[in-house]
Amino acid sequence: MIGVHECKVDNKGRILLPTALKNQLEPIISTGFIIKRSIFQQCLEIFPRVEWDEAVEGINKLGRYTKKNTDFIRVFMAGVKEVELDSSGRMLIPRDLAVFANISKDVVLASAVNIIEVWDKDKYEAIIAEDQINFSELAEEVMGKMS
Repeated sequence: MIGVHECKVDNKGRILLPTALKNQLEPIISTGFIIKRSIFQQCLEIFPRVEWDEAVEGINKLGRYTKKNTDFIRVFMAGVKEVELDSSGRMLIPRDLAVFANISKDVVLASAVNIIEVWDKDKYEAIIAEDQINFSELAEEVMGKMS
């Protein structure tokens, strides 16, 4: 998935996916999506079903008799919900997840390669501005090891 898309939350807690994003998702819309809390940020993550199944496959390999593993699984799965697009291309953001991510009206849907992050617009703009300061160092550290 590609792009950063701005949209609004309606009074029922639904977001209308922008046409450009909906077109990218067209091949997988029928399989549905999973939405959950992000691990590292105060945002939400939307996984296409196939991506979610791969993530859960890896988690299922964790030993259940290790406390750290079971603690991780519990928190990772907290608030996980299945979501679908309705016939108008809207997706309901569950209330508990909207509260977690402080989502009220203006939202940013940001591609994170194989998932979509759902951000409160002001929070997204603040985190991007903050991250820009250190991005060159981060890029060197993360991507420099690939060559």
